[in-house]
Amino acid sequence: MTLPLRVDPGRAEATWRDAVPPPSAPPAGLCDWLRVLRRGGGAVLVLLAGVFLILPMRGVERLFHGRRRPWTGRLVQMVCRLTLASMGIRRSCRGKPMRGPGAVVANHSSWLDILVLNAAMPVFFVSKSEVAGWPGINILTRVTDTHFVVRDPRLASAQAREFAERIQAGHRLLFFPEGTSTDGQRLLPFKPTLFQGFLDPALPEGLAIQPVSARYEAPRGADPRFYGWWGDMDLGPHLLAVLAAKRQGRVTVVLHEPIPVAGLTRKTLASACEDAVRQGLAI
Repeated sequence: MTLPLRVDPGRAEATWRDAVPPPSAPPAGLCDWLRVLRRGGGAVLVLLAGVFLILPMRGVERLFHGRRRPWTGRLVQMVCRLTLASMGIRRSCRGKPMRGPGAVVANHSSWLDILVLNAAMPVFFVSKSEVAGWPGINILTRVTDTHFVVRDPRLASAQAREFAERIQAGHRLLFFPEGTSTDGQRLLPFKPTLFQGFLDPALPEGLAIQPVSARYEAPRGADPRFYGWWGDMDLGPHLLAVLAAKRQGRVTVVLHEPIPVAGLTRKTLASACEDAVRQGLAI
């Protein structure tokens, strides 16, 4: 069953909420804290090393390739893979990254999506501007060169031009068409309005959208929603719970066949992408 979206007063975005989120159990003893230090420390070291390597390289990259990212995209992918390995989270990937001009759409379950999806293929996330100020997450968005947008209809045309410029530069922009994160146990309907931007005539010919499914499996004996992060859940307690887990789970990423945009409407494109992602999640 798909639960409804709720729009908070004074907020532009819709936020999905489940009835009773699983408790984020804090580290309970010395062994738990040692796991937090070992995994968290390793992940932070990898991310910091990535920042110090990637940012200067982007300056050199810009001199030779302009807005394209032929070097640092693969480096970001390696950093994300090493970060997940440091955290003990196993990963596997099926399918092949698309070739040619296009974008990527995926389901959204957790802050871990930043690492998981970038580990599968070099992508550039599209996210709401508020995320840029979230402690911890802002480090990941900096490394992954996230594209931030303001949800203001008056800026829609300007932002569509920015999307077109980045896609023309060879960037794989990744969108979350659900519009919010969930517990990872369901898929919310894809918002067709998002796909209108893919029909812009300024975009390259032969544009295609690659649907991607990220399926999380909780550690043995844990709540199936263990890796989900949504609604009003605080980042700190959830991060500590993940790092302190005695055994980690795994995540499987499925890269589906790209869907050509030509001849489709925003509704048929949204429906085709949603069907592919749902099939990969086996919901």
